[in-house]
Amino acid sequence: MSETTGWTEQDVPDQAGKVVIVTGGNSGIGYETVRILAQRGAHVILAARNTIKGNEAVNEILSDNPSANVETQPLDLADLSSIREFAISFKERGMPLHTLINNAGIMGVPKGTTVDGFELQFGVNHLGHFALTGLLIEDLVAQSGGRVVNVASNAHRQGRLNFYDLQSNHRYGRMRAYAQSKLANLVFTAELDRRLHRAGRNDTLSVAAHPGMAHSNIGSNLSSESYFDRLFEKSLKAIGPYFVQSTLSGAVPTLRAATDPSAAGGDYFGPSERMQTRGSAVKVQAKKAAYDVHDGRALWEQSVELTGIDFSGLDQS
Repeated sequence: MSETTGWTEQDVPDQAGKVVIVTGGNSGIGYETVRILAQRGAHVILAARNTIKGNEAVNEILSDNPSANVETQPLDLADLSSIREFAISFKERGMPLHTLINNAGIMGVPKGTTVDGFELQFGVNHLGHFALTGLLIEDLVAQSGGRVVNVASNAHRQGRLNFYDLQSNHRYGRMRAYAQSKLANLVFTAELDRRLHRAGRNDTLSVAAHPGMAHSNIGSNLSSESYFDRLFEKSLKAIGPYFVQSTLSGAVPTLRAATDPSAAGGDYFGPSERMQTRGSAVKVQAKKAAYDVHDGRALWEQSVELTGIDFSGLDQS
């Protein structure tokens, strides 16, 4: 498939024998990711904070595809103890892990903190997934062709990593914090790719994707209290039909990142049309800051310090 046309969901190859974890897979883009991977034969573990909604999503998938191998497991990315419990539970089953899709996220929430005291958006969108990846990295590198897929956003282009105030203690803005967390997803992707190569794990990929503008519930926390929010909503309604694509189409960049046999470490996938807002999934470029080596090292070191997860599994044989 040429890069001028990109991927659709029809291009996702057979996934029989693969075990995949998808965070936040009970709704939106995550749900479509789980559904298509299960349809292609993967054993998919839907990791969800709300297990009732997770079970509802699983039952919906099974009602359309009774032979699907899909299940839900509890995971709260705002709680390091929950992340550790999820990883321990998975390891105790003795299953292989081929792909980890870090899809879950929150956007535009009022200022708050995780169970461990991290700023909520940075804590869930970056630190939670950093910790989960670190706890499962040994399982991923044990499989030939293992992958970590981080789901980012075009909002990363407005982001800046403020290493003097990553927790937004001194200055908080809902969308500023969100943009920083999404840039962190991409800086983490590039840094993990570099560390995998240094560890000699060249067959384990660290890649990323973004959905463009797709129907999703990630922005359900946005309020309409300010003039800017109301203006944004009115503008979105006006231009939406020209830019917003279906939830399924929004999931295709993630699916390509997770399954494209030609993908390479550090690749980033997104929509092909209208400033990467919609269209088939192609390889795209993040902004330059996403690949900064010094920022990658600094973010990694601070993330290890905050979470206590040091990715020692990279050194395991």
